Amino acid sequence: MNIDKLHQKLKEINTIIDQQQYQKENIGVLSGSSGIALFQFYYAKFLDKDITETSNSLMKNCIQKINEGYNHGTYCSGISGMGWVLNHLEQNDFIEIDIDNLCLDLDNYLYQLMVNDLQKGNYDFLHGGLGYAFYFLSRYENTKSDSAKKNYQAYLLFFIHLISKKSENYKNTIRWISEIGVEHKEKVYNLGLSHGMSSIVGILTKLSKHQYFEKETKLLLQLTISYILKYQKENTKGYSMFPNVIYENGFYEYKSRLAWCYGDLGIGIRLWYAAKALGDTSLKENAIKILEHAALRTNNEQNMVKDAGLCHGSFGNAQIFLRMYKETQMSVFKDACDFWIQDGLNKAIHVDGYAGFKQWKGTNKWKKEVSLLEGIAGIGLTLIDYLADFETNWDECLMIS
Repeated sequence: MNIDKLHQKLKEINTIIDQQQYQKENIGVLSGSSGIALFQFYYAKFLDKDITETSNSLMKNCIQKINEGYNHGTYCSGISGMGWVLNHLEQNDFIEIDIDNLCLDLDNYLYQLMVNDLQKGNYDFLHGGLGYAFYFLSRYENTKSDSAKKNYQAYLLFFIHLISKKSENYKNTIRWISEIGVEHKEKVYNLGLSHGMSSIVGILTKLSKHQYFEKETKLLLQLTISYILKYQKENTKGYSMFPNVIYENGFYEYKSRLAWCYGDLGIGIRLWYAAKALGDTSLKENAIKILEHAALRTNNEQNMVKDAGLCHGSFGNAQIFLRMYKETQMSVFKDACDFWIQDGLNKAIHVDGYAGFKQWKGTNKWKKEVSLLEGIAGIGLTLIDYLADFETNWDECLMIS
């Protein structure tokens, strides 16, 4: 691995982001301005420099938009995602801010959005009820206000109640139905981390580590895991061990690409953390087996990786393998991380792209993208994590840590 090239690519990414800082209409962590600012804060720390005015300006611009009437709430694109970033920056000593006072006026509004989405069955992590709960959990863990902490406890308990109420019993397990597709929506049981049950495993795992929520979440967590594991297949001949979704008619197939958003990586990483929380040695071993299988999927035809971004590209794969290497010190995960870092660099071939990168949009369409989830801000954060001599936990925004 040519470390100088990694540093140079990181410098190119930062230059582009400085130039493109105000182009995002939305403010959320994954597809908005606050996620781009998160890269800038970490890059300043990586260079051991003071926080730049541009990163502070991006966050001030997000807050100003809210003051001017911006009301989109979702985690991926909106206010709750921006709130997660503010909480993360304050918690990790990037900024000094009275976040309790700042979030007070927003919390009740976001709570109502969460309840409305969950009552409609929209539990989606990126665009629905679970994303709001993820924000509230970050605030619960960080608030210095006793009254705010009690509010967050109540919010999260009601989240657990609603998510449980919307579940279906299925052969001694539980599952949730949701919709996929933009024009022709289909009802499915989604296993993925971005929109499906692996994200439910993620939030229940994080809640279960707090004594206040442990009793309410442990059985839900175990039964959800049991449903996911019903679809694990051993002999997949280089393809995935899990399907993306199970259709209402019972159809599913084992041809998921290797990616954060859907498939074995997102499932495996969340099973790993669930096993740690539950003290389940057998589940730990299974999670490692799933991720070791994923590490061997280097054939392009079978892994189906087209671009470099975090959502469904090379650097998202690299970040998960890097996190698992830090967790286990197993060389198979370090080797896989190195492979996908190099594979991502090899995809920086677009002369009109951002630092050579473009996002694959399907049917031979490519798009320049800055965001954390699908663009160069996320690629840059992964490069920082790979190169840095300090611990980072920014990838919690993707439920990777």
